[in-house]
Amino acid sequence: MRAGAFLYPWDVNGDPDAAGRVAALGVRQVTLAAAYHSTRALTPRHPRHRIVTAEHASVLYPPGAQQWEGRTLRPYPAGSWAPGDAYGQAAEALADAGLPVHTWVVLAHNSRLGAEHPGTSVVNAYGDRYPWAPCIAQPAVRAYLQDLAVEAAVRPGARGTELESCGWYGLAHLHAHDKIAGVALGDAAQYAMSLCFCPSCRDGYAALGVDPGELGPAVRAALEPVWQGSVPADTPVEKLLGGELTALTLEFRTRTARTLQEAVVAAVRAAAPEGFQVLLHADPVAYRCGANAGVDPAHILGVADGVVVPCTGGAQSVRPFAQHASAASVVAANLTVVSGMGGSPGTLATDAARAASLGATELRLYHAGLASDADLAAVRDALSRLG
Repeated sequence: MRAGAFLYPWDVNGDPDAAGRVAALGVRQVTLAAAYHSTRALTPRHPRHRIVTAEHASVLYPPGAQQWEGRTLRPYPAGSWAPGDAYGQAAEALADAGLPVHTWVVLAHNSRLGAEHPGTSVVNAYGDRYPWAPCIAQPAVRAYLQDLAVEAAVRPGARGTELESCGWYGLAHLHAHDKIAGVALGDAAQYAMSLCFCPSCRDGYAALGVDPGELGPAVRAALEPVWQGSVPADTPVEKLLGGELTALTLEFRTRTARTLQEAVVAAVRAAAPEGFQVLLHADPVAYRCGANAGVDPAHILGVADGVVVPCTGGAQSVRPFAQHASAASVVAANLTVVSGMGGSPGTLATDAARAASLGATELRLYHAGLASDADLAAVRDALSRLG
C-alpha cells in the first residue's frame, strides 16, 4: 500500500540527513508544504533549531511578481522561517533521495488575510468575524484562492498536489490560548456557528428566496439552548436548526463550495503537466468545515483525482468515498503518527489494514517532521510489514 508522509520545508532545509531519513521510513512520496497557515512546529532532530514559528500564513517560495501585481488580495511571502525558495530547496533534496513530491497547499485558512482585510472573513449569526476563515462566497476571495492554488500547486518537479481547506472554514480553529471550550459544541452547533452572514452570503440566501434578515435571528434562536447547556453534543443538525433551515443553508453552501472546487481543480489541471494528480483533503459529511472540506463523495471524485481522508481514531470516513471511486481514483487514508498529537504509530499496520478493508488505496502519514524518533521507528516497522 503506497504511503506518503507530510513534511514542512524547514524539516529538510539545513539538515543534510533529513531526506534520507524520511526515505528510510519506507514511504514512497512526500507531501511538502508550499502554502501554509501560521504555526509553531517542533523539529526534534534538526541540527540548527528545535522550534520553528511561522508567524503568518505564507507561501514557502517567492510569489510571482507579475501574477500578483496590483492585486489587493495576494499571498504573503514567508519570513525567516522559510526564506527564499524554501519549498524548492527541500523538494530538490527529497527528489535526490528518490522521493517524488506532491505540493501541500492550504487555501481558505489565513489569519493575516482576515486581519488586514476584515471584509473577506466569515461573519457568524451574531456578527462576529472569523479572521482565520476567508469567505469562499466572495468573488474576490474565490479569484485569489484559485490563483493561489495554481501557483502553489504546480511547483517545478511536483508530481501532484493535495489541496487543504478547499471549501468552507468556520468556527473550529486551533487558536493561540483558545478559550471556547466552556460549552461543548457538537457537529450541529459547530455548523450553526460556522454559517456566514457577510454581504455575499446574504445575497446568496436571498437568491434562494429567503430574507437574510430573518435567517440570522432564526440561527441565534436555534443556538440559545446550546448556550444553556441543554443540547446533547450528538444532536443532528436538522434537529437543532430544523429541516427547512438546514436544507436552505446547506444548499447555498454546498453549491458555493462545489463551484469553487470545480474552478480550482480545472485551473490547476490547465497549468499542470500531463499526469499531475489533484487531490483534496475532504470529509464525506457535507456540512463539515475546516481543513477537510465537507463534500459529496460522488461529486468530488468526478472533479478531482482523489481525496485525502482524516482517519485518526477510525477509518469509517473512507467508505463513502470508496463507494464512488473509479479504478483510477486515489482514496488516501490520513493517519496521525505523532503520539503527542493523538496519533498511534504503534498500531499503524493494523489501522492501515482496516482503512484498506474499507476501500483506502493509499496512506498519508501526519507528520514525519513532527514525530519523535520512537514514533518514526514504529512507522518504519509498520511500513516494512505492509510491504
